[in-house]
Formats: sequence, C-alpha cells, structure tokens
Amino acid sequence: MSEAVDADELLRRIRHARDWALSEEEARFAEYEASPDSAEGVSAHEVFRTFNIVRTVLDEIVEPGKHAAKE
Repeated sequence: MSEAVDADELLRRIRHARDWALSEEEARFAEYEASPDSAEGVSAHEVFRTFNIVRTVLDEIVEPGKHAAKE
C-alpha cells in the first residue's frame, strides 16, 4: 500500500499528470495532422481526444468551475 500524501503533494502529482496528458495530446495531434486521412491519423485523433478529455478533467480538479460544461 502507498504512503499517505498531503494536499500539496497530491496537487503536485495532479499537475504533473495534467502536464503529461497535455504533452501526449500535442504529440498525437501532430501525428494526426501529418496524415489525417490514413488509418494511423484516425487512430492518433482518437487517442488525441482521449488525452484531451483526461487533461480537461485534471484541469477541472486543479481549477474547479473554470471549465464549465457546455449545454
């Protein structure tokens, strides 16, 4: 079992995960832009969207209310 962490450490870890998700999002979007009509491009776009969603959720945890849901 992992050791307990304080709020500051938890926030640091969430921000690190958010930055990683952003980096992956940018890399997959670049892959998509390189060949948008190919199978690889379509796959990269799907992975891009997944990382985009993960990053958005982590952003909302760090800054609640800033990313209001669209109706």
